[in-house]
Amino acid sequence: MSLELYYLLLLVTGFVAGIINTLAGGGSNLTLPALMVMGMPPDVANATNRVGVVFQSVSAVQGFHRHGRLPWQSVTPILMPTLVGGALGALAAVFAPNTLLKPLLLGTMITMAVIILVSPSVVAPAPDETPKAVSESPLGLAGLLFAGFYGGFVQAGVGFVLLAAISGALRFDLVRANALKVICALGFTLVALLIFVVDGLVAWVPGLVLAVGAMIGAHLAVKFAISVEQRVLKWFLLVMTIVASAAALLSD
Repeated sequence: MSLELYYLLLLVTGFVAGIINTLAGGGSNLTLPALMVMGMPPDVANATNRVGVVFQSVSAVQGFHRHGRLPWQSVTPILMPTLVGGALGALAAVFAPNTLLKPLLLGTMITMAVIILVSPSVVAPAPDETPKAVSESPLGLAGLLFAGFYGGFVQAGVGFVLLAAISGALRFDLVRANALKVICALGFTLVALLIFVVDGLVAWVPGLVLAVGAMIGAHLAVKFAISVEQRVLKWFLLVMTIVASAAALLSD
């Protein structure tokens, strides 16, 4: 594969992943294989992928804020546990063997798919439900800590875990939950990226090409999220969870 074709692949893959990650999760199941096409080791691909996630998250946060769908008063108490978990997860990823990546990804994706299939209301609160504070929900706090750890460790599919904590445990509607999800992803991915940069694992040029496509995809995804009914987002989330589970199961 020529270098030009490879960068075009990264651009398109980043675009699709930006849409998927903003509306649900699992986009890294596309971007990680794309990064490894040129022979990147899994740990380098895992680190480089974070460049696209950071820029994609910045684009999505700006979009949700511009449309008044980001509840800023809830950001700090939701963000802090994910930052702690993200730092621990990234440190674990640096020292843990690569063989742990797939079992963690597979187990998490299958668990999320089963939860959403068995009880869709977990990620689709009723319109009149009042969101809970993190201090009022031990389950929400535990979910945010695990989401941060998982995101720092492997990233792929972390959106599903964050939505389970923010929409499921804390009962935010899916639009605002997605807005909070991307700002959490931005926070702990920045922490993880810094650790990977210090460890010399980031390939910057492929990462930045991926980021351009991801930013464009995230921008369009925000416009879609605020214009459709919550039930459409719920079914999109369900489909993407099943797809992500299948991708994790079939990956080498």
